[in-house]
Amino acid sequence: MRHPPSSRILGCAFVALLASGCASHDLKNPGQSWPPSPSVIAHRGASALRPEHTLAAYRKAIEDGADSVEPDLVATRDGVLVARHENEISGTTNVAELARFAARKTSKTIDGVAVSGWFTEDFTLAELKQLRARERIPANRPANTRYDDQHAIPTLQEIIDLVDGESRARNKTIGLVPELKHPSYFKSIGLPLERRLVDVLAANGYRGRDAAVFIQSFETGNLKELHAMAGYRLVQLVAADGAPHDAVAAGSGLTYADMITPDGLRAIARYADVVAPYKTIVIPRDAGGALGTPTRFVREARGAGLAVHVWTMRPENPFLPSDFRAAPVASPSRRGDAAGEIRAYLEAGVDAIFTDDPASGRRAVDSARKH
Repeated sequence: MRHPPSSRILGCAFVALLASGCASHDLKNPGQSWPPSPSVIAHRGASALRPEHTLAAYRKAIEDGADSVEPDLVATRDGVLVARHENEISGTTNVAELARFAARKTSKTIDGVAVSGWFTEDFTLAELKQLRARERIPANRPANTRYDDQHAIPTLQEIIDLVDGESRARNKTIGLVPELKHPSYFKSIGLPLERRLVDVLAANGYRGRDAAVFIQSFETGNLKELHAMAGYRLVQLVAADGAPHDAVAAGSGLTYADMITPDGLRAIARYADVVAPYKTIVIPRDAGGALGTPTRFVREARGAGLAVHVWTMRPENPFLPSDFRAAPVASPSRRGDAAGEIRAYLEAGVDAIFTDDPASGRRAVDSARKH
């Protein structure tokens, strides 16, 4: 049956509108309009409120307004990426109490440091799933211990599934900001992280630079490898002192102090999109521990073509500048004005903040946008 021209035109217009609507709602691949600036990155999930790197922590972060969640990634013996801040897991799980795994305790050298305990690379995923997560810093977060032994170690795939479901439910892009932990070490034992991460992202429909993904590392070589391997946006993490482990191992002499100079920032911009310094590089503290005057870092990073993400904002007194602490200031678990500290960094011009308490980050960012 032939349709009149007007019907065909309307039909084509409807199809085009439907297609454009679908494109605009590709929550995993929103393009360069994402992320919002400034944005809130949930550091290990809402780790101030739930044991870090659990699905409960990521879910709480999203509920509290995070724009992205940050899973630190390590590998299992069978090559599955899971979320732990370290590959040594006795500090964040109940592994030390499980007699069936007692013989797995060992000592290793990780990035030049002797470490004893239980390591993810010595467990299959099925074995790791028998463990339960615990609060890493109970002295600072005693309330989180009520959630001890309730949650399994999540895989990257499980985190992606959670983020995808929450994004769809909220019709909002929620990003992933994975960090590859100890990449040189994992490569040395035959479990390189980079290709595994790229394969999981691609299998889940994340497409290069349009994807709501930033991949991070404290090392440089693996970011350069990723730059050549895949089109995802990359973040060079920078510590307040020391040097990237791969630079130390290679004897190059490169330090983090070198990397935050104008020349160092221009070198980073050749392979990364973002530089993410420790927060005192952006705003140092004075002799009394209060926030001082912002440095030129943000301006110089912008001049090199880099965005700036800063880490890590934590709400408890020991982690806050002295002028944002709450009485009694000596209390390790007392929470001060985390949103106030974050506002100071937003005023210094950063593009995103990593925070253990996304709700305080959300308040600070929303307040800044109103002004």
